[in-house]
Amino acid sequence: MKVRMTAIAGLALFALLLGLQRSPAQGAGPGALPQTAMPSAIRVPAAAQPSDHFDVEAATNAYLAEIPPNARAKSDAYFEGGYWLILWDFVYGVALYILLLHFGGSAGMRNLAEGITRFKPIQTFVYWAEFLALTTILGAPLAVYEGFVRERQYGLATQTFGPWLGDQFKILLVNIVLLGILGVLLVGVVRRWPRSWSLRCAVVSIIFMIFAVMIAPVFIFPLLNKFTVLDDPRITKPILSLARANGISAQKVYQMDASRQTTRMSANVSGYGQTMRITLNDNLLRRGSPEEIQSVMGHEMGHYVLHHIAKDLLFFSVLIVIFFAFLRWSLDWSLSRWGAKWQVRGIGDTAVIPLVFLVGSLFGFLTTPFFNTHIRTNEFEADMYGLNASRQPDGFAQAAIHLGEYRKMSPGPVEEWIFFDHPSGRNRIRAAMRWKAENLQLFVPKAGQ
Repeated sequence: MKVRMTAIAGLALFALLLGLQRSPAQGAGPGALPQTAMPSAIRVPAAAQPSDHFDVEAATNAYLAEIPPNARAKSDAYFEGGYWLILWDFVYGVALYILLLHFGGSAGMRNLAEGITRFKPIQTFVYWAEFLALTTILGAPLAVYEGFVRERQYGLATQTFGPWLGDQFKILLVNIVLLGILGVLLVGVVRRWPRSWSLRCAVVSIIFMIFAVMIAPVFIFPLLNKFTVLDDPRITKPILSLARANGISAQKVYQMDASRQTTRMSANVSGYGQTMRITLNDNLLRRGSPEEIQSVMGHEMGHYVLHHIAKDLLFFSVLIVIFFAFLRWSLDWSLSRWGAKWQVRGIGDTAVIPLVFLVGSLFGFLTTPFFNTHIRTNEFEADMYGLNASRQPDGFAQAAIHLGEYRKMSPGPVEEWIFFDHPSGRNRIRAAMRWKAENLQLFVPKAGQ
């Protein structure tokens, strides 16, 4: 059954890839903007100009009015479509894991791994490679649509199919190696400590998470993009000055060639300890105003100064402990009912991995609003820090509009709580204009000037 499923999926994937490779490109090359993009040059609206009758809501609405209606409709449609993709990804994944268990595909992969070697850690690694390769093939139609076809339909992607597929292959190899090592460790822990494995596995996972965060900027991210030190003094001088003024001993600012893959503007803080770095993507450098770039950098410095990466690690560590407790209960209950039917010998059997992923999918789906709330709270704190550090509320409003190319600008409160891992564009602009209203003296020309 496993061989037949793999063959059918492989033929279907080959036909799909062949058709996509022969189809004409749906968008322009790197650096091109979609026809319904947000405006590149955003002026400060009259209602947002400093005055003795400055009104926060009027200024917010004036900035939102700068967005062309077709651009807003397009970004809303893109973001709202993502709600359904969350559901379909969950349903598709759960169905796939159940099929692998029900029809003996997982047990068959375990038997194949055991036939290759008697060394149990290698058996685990071989099973993981089989499992990830098979689920990648079976999940390819949805992944190709979601990650390639849909991105090009909305003008957000600049890659043709060949380079995109190459990036996905690199990600697959990294996942096979890194997560394969983690899988060997976790399965080994389960077999060595069958009574206390859940807590021990949580500890191993937390240590591995910290390790992955530390090495990612140096060894993983460069596999997909080129990172270079930004050497334009017109950009770096005010940024490094801003860093020094806020007690950050930054010597370098990095840029990445994101335009080879996407039109999105972004920046990020990555790494931990000695590997932590602040990076701007080249779309932001090309399209953003100096004020916008400074406001974004103030935001990213906020993540650094407020220790958000450390706080994220703590949050996810707690989540990992809860997950493994939930996983232990779920596995005990499920295997007592269906373990024999699925030919799974016990919790220490590698054939249980699809069930682990099924439980993980359910856990992740149910905790999505809480995960988003944690990230959104950190982002709001970084917003406030960035406004106070850069003193560029209009640049910040401009950045919020540009980010609105792929985020809905004005969601409802419940919608934002469930689906948004950043504050909505409207709320970010309102926060910037509120800050401006409380600091109008910074923007009113002094007498004699």
